[in-house]
Amino acid sequence: MSRKRRKSVEDGEAVEETSVQQANEPVRDEPGVAEVATPPDELDEGVERVEASEAVERLAAELEEQNDRYLRLAAEFDNFRKRAVRERAELRQRSQAEFARKLLEALDDLGRVVALEAANATVHDVINGVHLVEQKLMRELEHAGFQRVGAEGEPFDPNLHEAVATRPASGDGLPGTVGSVLQPGYRLGEVLLRPARVVVWIEGEQQAEGTTADA
Repeated sequence: MSRKRRKSVEDGEAVEETSVQQANEPVRDEPGVAEVATPPDELDEGVERVEASEAVERLAAELEEQNDRYLRLAAEFDNFRKRAVRERAELRQRSQAEFARKLLEALDDLGRVVALEAANATVHDVINGVHLVEQKLMRELEHAGFQRVGAEGEPFDPNLHEAVATRPASGDGLPGTVGSVLQPGYRLGEVLLRPARVVVWIEGEQQAEGTTADA
């Protein structure tokens, strides 16, 4: 074989070996061509942001629903309050009207006593008529919740009685009790309208401040 031919064969083998080596070598990605993988932390953060956004939307919807419910309840309560105030006012007016009607009946009875002819009426008739009117008025007052305050013999109570005078205890009178009632008091429920003006029994013979029941 000539020298030139042998060299050509060697060159071909060299080229062939080089091609095989290149084929066996792993393909290297060129910079900027390969895809950039997203780090797991960033993926988790993205998922959390989405979930947080959805949670905020749900809370906003629930808040709006609760706000609507609150407004409805507030409106219903306001209507209930106004209705209750109106009903109480109407009830009070009806009670006052009924009480006034009862007083008018007693006033009519008193008018009939006054209308008695002096020539034909006796003192007994007048006194009896006035007494009947008083009894009727007291029944209506008690029915309306009024109570008379002050009775002889009961313990003196500065919350209910006004001591107009004092007298030394005598007979069945006990010191510190009501000896006589000059003017009865009245109360409505727990509210004292006026105290009873009374004379109080005390020990000894001196009278407080020089006042007497006859003053």
